[in-house]
Amino acid sequence: MSADADWLMRRRAGVLAHITSLPGSFGNGDFSHDAYRFIEFAAASGFSIWQVLPLTATHADGSPYFSPSANAGNPLLISLDWLLDRGWLRALEPQVTADEATSYRRACLRQAGDGFFEEADPAWMARFNAFCQRSAAWLDDYAAFVALSALNDGAPWTQWPPAHRDRRGAGYDQALAQQAATLRQVRFEQFVFQTQWDDLRSYARRHGVALFGDLPIFVAHQSADVWAQPALWQLDAAGDPTVVAGVPPDYFSKTGQVWGNPLYCWDAHRAEGYAWWLRRLARQRELFDILRIDHFRGLEACWEIPAGAETAIEGRWSPSPGAELLAAARRELADLPLVAEDLGEITPEVDALRRQFGLPGMRVLQFGFDGSPDNLHLPHNYALDFVAYTGTHDNAVTREWYEALDADERALVQRYVRGEVPAAMIEAVYASVARIAVIPMQDVLELGAGHRMNTPGTMSPDNWRWRFDWTQLRPARRAELRELAQRYNRL
Repeated sequence: MSADADWLMRRRAGVLAHITSLPGSFGNGDFSHDAYRFIEFAAASGFSIWQVLPLTATHADGSPYFSPSANAGNPLLISLDWLLDRGWLRALEPQVTADEATSYRRACLRQAGDGFFEEADPAWMARFNAFCQRSAAWLDDYAAFVALSALNDGAPWTQWPPAHRDRRGAGYDQALAQQAATLRQVRFEQFVFQTQWDDLRSYARRHGVALFGDLPIFVAHQSADVWAQPALWQLDAAGDPTVVAGVPPDYFSKTGQVWGNPLYCWDAHRAEGYAWWLRRLARQRELFDILRIDHFRGLEACWEIPAGAETAIEGRWSPSPGAELLAAARRELADLPLVAEDLGEITPEVDALRRQFGLPGMRVLQFGFDGSPDNLHLPHNYALDFVAYTGTHDNAVTREWYEALDADERALVQRYVRGEVPAAMIEAVYASVARIAVIPMQDVLELGAGHRMNTPGTMSPDNWRWRFDWTQLRPARRAELRELAQRYNRL
């Protein structure tokens, strides 16, 4: 690990808030002024880590864990103000309804793309061309996938005409030629996304704030990655998954969760030296200072569910070559600090894999109160090599969680933290020996019911929609948080 990537080796505090949760106009948070203000807030509050969810493009459900690309950024995160300032976007509407926000953003991006290619000076065009060349390994496939999806009215790629589906012949070439404007627009959006993110990352660095990203272990079947390289996944002759990913019954669901992502054909990945994975991780290194591997236990074994099964109960554990993959990643990308999301059913083999590569794991205080003093999620059982949380984006916010407990359960919590929740639970996490303590923004703001980010295993319309407002931040809160970080040596 290089000296400038040594983010995980001393005590720090962090805050968890996705970009979409930031305040601002046009339906979701983005890379506009409020993102820079959030970095200033984090630094002033003693947070030297800002954790976000995956930045990848999303399907209509908005989940960043079910993306049409493992590498492409979400164009809905692009700052429209930034485009306006450069003259590529002519004007912005003062008000747009929530229902119109996404379509409005996309229309603005198209207008800005036209403006860029009509008016951008040679220096900007040189930067654009350099980005496209540098990113061609993933960008070309993604642009083609978006263009062909539009040409085929958003149908699953397995239902496209054979030439489009199989990427071959004159029909394929003609289709891409027909969609030249879309290809150019997709490349423009990804260029702007990267340029804005680079600026934001530089600003965070100047304020001593590391950007902590999240890598979903799986990708969506309806994605550029699976379409472009189907041999790397377990698919039938028609291109449909034979088995899909999920998890067995657990804390969140009595019947488990069927995620629906296709599972990897690990023999094919091994045969190419894990090249797809290494390119993916290298891309993440362009974006983040620290990277969490979501569902890390899937690198030891995946819960393999027959395609079409109604619940995850029918699944089984299927081994994965995680040690080989992580060894290849260490050889190629040693300067990317990784964190293992090791929640759920964690076996000794999974823990051994994490320890073999020296990856910090996770502990979540909300999971600690089953009445057993040896519960691994209680702070007195933490170790240095953990990232400790009050809760995560998949949990109820801590105040809501606490208020939903019965009297005996709340008494159990109080015997341990002895104070108002969430404040006392935040302090318990800060006081723990874990080097990194991360607090969801909802807990920072002391919010209750109605502010959850995601309910796993559901298709709730409220998932991924939560946003905060600066008026929810008490004037004294920055100083309180900074004093807490100083008291527990996290500055």
